[in-house]
Amino acid sequence: MQPTFHYYPNVRSVPERLSNSAARRVALAAQGFTDPRPQGRVDARHLRRVVARVGVLQIDSVNVVARSHELPAFSRLGPYPRALLTDLTERRRELFECWAHMASVAPVSLHPLLRWRMAAAANHAWKGLVALARDRPNYVEAVFAEVAERGPIAASELTDAGRSRGPWWGWAHGKQALEWLFWCGRLAVAGRGSNFERRYDLPERVLPAPVLAAPTPSEDDAQRELLRLAARSHGIGTAKDLADYFRINVNVARPRLAELVEEGDLVPVQVEGWRQGAFVHREAALARQVDARALLSPFDSLVWERSRTERIFGMQFRLEVYKPAPARVHGYYVLPFLLGDELVGRVDLKADRPHRTLRAHVLHVEPRFADRAREIEAAARAELQTMAAWLGLDHVTIGRVQTG
Repeated sequence: MQPTFHYYPNVRSVPERLSNSAARRVALAAQGFTDPRPQGRVDARHLRRVVARVGVLQIDSVNVVARSHELPAFSRLGPYPRALLTDLTERRRELFECWAHMASVAPVSLHPLLRWRMAAAANHAWKGLVALARDRPNYVEAVFAEVAERGPIAASELTDAGRSRGPWWGWAHGKQALEWLFWCGRLAVAGRGSNFERRYDLPERVLPAPVLAAPTPSEDDAQRELLRLAARSHGIGTAKDLADYFRINVNVARPRLAELVEEGDLVPVQVEGWRQGAFVHREAALARQVDARALLSPFDSLVWERSRTERIFGMQFRLEVYKPAPARVHGYYVLPFLLGDELVGRVDLKADRPHRTLRAHVLHVEPRFADRAREIEAAARAELQTMAAWLGLDHVTIGRVQTG
């Protein structure tokens, strides 16, 4: 049975008060979880639809299951050719790497909207990068010149890469210089190596000429448009939720949101159980039911704002990758499990590639759904089987099911 939608063709028809259940279904519809998965071959058109829905795909280097920016499309489409995402980014140049939410892949149309952040990199980039640019400007310029001459180039290929000072957060000076130049927009990411290492080049050799030639909007106009896009992708959210989508300071965002209300793009609403007022996008859809089944990346835009996840879904979700093992509650790399319109559990998951097995160490069923544990386990196993096939793995194991 396909879900039935109610669209708000006129923003004045949006109810002033929404139940939390209704808010949840608005959020899921906005993120594409009411769209049926394709029955046949998945192609670039489907992937473009997902990217248009979510606006931005967050990148993370952890590859326990798959790269984080690959997972949102799987969650919404099911199995798709993973090379499609690389193709749209590195060959067709429809997508590009940028600092949007965090490190992200986004449509190239966002480039003009992010230039204000590039221009003010000293206020947004990590302190170590700012310090290097301040203290060693000649070195930074030498790195830029080498990229201009030899690019695309990885940090490890620099003539003077500098000595690494630890793991990825202790980058050598060469990598820091490249990242600073990337923050500033003076360099772009041309692609990734086999080890997921960024390869840098000049923007004019990476981004389409019409994108670079597009006028640069004012900071206010750019932030207003980013907030409009955030509201469309979230469907519903507080000022903090919407500001977080593209990492805009919430105090800066508030007057821009008020302008969007005045323009009719957003409608203020109250949601049952929410302490702060919320905004609904004028194109929001309220599904009468949601029949989703999906494993979500910890960096999926549906759940990346943790307080919103708790507010809408009643799940207190935290990333535990960087915690020592004894301090972890749910596991190392945990994916929330969406069933229907609820987050009913979370799976501590690992792709054991040498043994061609997708291992769910633990399926944690949320306590309030304990009476549905068997149903949830069956649904999770089915989704894990689908994911295993997508990843080229032959087996699925579930270590244990925990309902406490």
